[in-house]
Amino acid sequence: MKRLARKILLFIFPSLAGAAVVLLAVAVYFLNNQPDLKVWHTASLDEEFSTDSPIASFSQYRALEARLFRELDEEIYNRIGRDDRFPVNRYNRGSLSDPGRWQVNWNRSYELPVDRPRAGVLLLHGLSDAPYSLRGIGKRLHGARAWVVGLRLPGHGTAPAALTRATWRDMAAAVRLGMDHLRAKIGDKPIYIVGYSTGATLAIHYSLENLSGSGRPAAERLVLISPAVGVTPAAALAVWQARLGHLLGLEKLEWHAVTPEYDPFKYKSFPINASNQIYRLTQEVQSRLDGLDETALRRFPSTLAFQSATDATVMARDVVDKFFSRLPDGGHEVVMFDINRSRTLEFLLAGDPGPWLQSLLAEDALPFSLSLLTSPEPDSQEIVVKYKPAGAAAPETIPTRMRWPDSVYAISHIALPISPHDPLYGTGERPDATALQLGNLALRGERDVLRLSGTDMLRLNWNPFYDYVEERILEFLHLQEAAGPTGP
Repeated sequence: MKRLARKILLFIFPSLAGAAVVLLAVAVYFLNNQPDLKVWHTASLDEEFSTDSPIASFSQYRALEARLFRELDEEIYNRIGRDDRFPVNRYNRGSLSDPGRWQVNWNRSYELPVDRPRAGVLLLHGLSDAPYSLRGIGKRLHGARAWVVGLRLPGHGTAPAALTRATWRDMAAAVRLGMDHLRAKIGDKPIYIVGYSTGATLAIHYSLENLSGSGRPAAERLVLISPAVGVTPAAALAVWQARLGHLLGLEKLEWHAVTPEYDPFKYKSFPINASNQIYRLTQEVQSRLDGLDETALRRFPSTLAFQSATDATVMARDVVDKFFSRLPDGGHEVVMFDINRSRTLEFLLAGDPGPWLQSLLAEDALPFSLSLLTSPEPDSQEIVVKYKPAGAAAPETIPTRMRWPDSVYAISHIALPISPHDPLYGTGERPDATALQLGNLALRGERDVLRLSGTDMLRLNWNPFYDYVEERILEFLHLQEAAGPTGP
């Protein structure tokens, strides 16, 4: 029997090993079968901020950033090939997607000062994003007499190649500079952080770090938009794909996606290092939560979050289970957006978050308040808010004047912080009539004909309930509208 078992193993092991090699070869072939990398995927920009940079202030950070953008011109804009000089390439000067068409380059950090500020606000954008995404909210807060700093996180606003090297620790270090700067500018007035996606996670990390005695200026309140507090475990494995690509000299394997760069203020290509960094950041946040007792967590800043129940980037359940359910009652609230329950759309839906949302509303004594924007009954496009205060047994229903637009079935991850009137991602008036307007782009034809992804064009870029989001933020931050500057 032992000889037979040995023979079977000698037969099976080489077969399994051979099968594994074949599967690996096939996987490498398909993963490497992406479009060719361009200069914006491979260029090395040496002037980017990192934890090793000898930078001690936000003014020095912006000076370094100015040198970085000059380097961007030299290493990328001046080096693109003839084939890349088409009208929707952001790295082609004068193209429809050129950030230079805008009066302000919203890829860069900016500051909106004000006399006699009521508060300071630090805006933190998301991964692969730029300060543009929170521009509308920033201008509204500035109009309410807040001193606003829109921080460009390291690795962003320049070229996708920068995200192959940036780390979450670099981003966290930049956040600390921004908070120190605001404290110096506004004195003893309150400081708030508004964070979107990864920016929201960085805001959480900063506040948890403060609870451990960092000695940095504390944020009195946080506003989190689609906070990336939990990501798929596959993100931890993806880094091995990048390492395999580096080992084999196949640079394409270091990328999840290599796509045309037609958005002036957001990378469309996405490197594996970026997902690895957000995974590491979420793990760090969970570790810090594990290390703090209830007494310490009661000092966590009051937090208001906005989340779509159908967010394909950030899982809504993770926002509840991995963060808000772990905090003691401290004035926290989650605003959740349900789907459009019109019967004309219902038969097309692949999944319905309704059962989970109803179980959440029915749960006894939640440690946070919950506001669910939903339809009052099936086949209604009207919106009510089902509001359940922290610790309450049942929700109350609050009528609103809001309605679902006919063609919108859910709120996407990228839509939440964007107004319908936004000149780029909305349907509003454009500063340049010839510039690309991504929020109003819905082309029809045959597949594989356009340079742009049909899936991207169908994804909602603007939030039909944006005014509600803005008003809730102003109310939560005690910054109801006041006369004042509105910024550039």
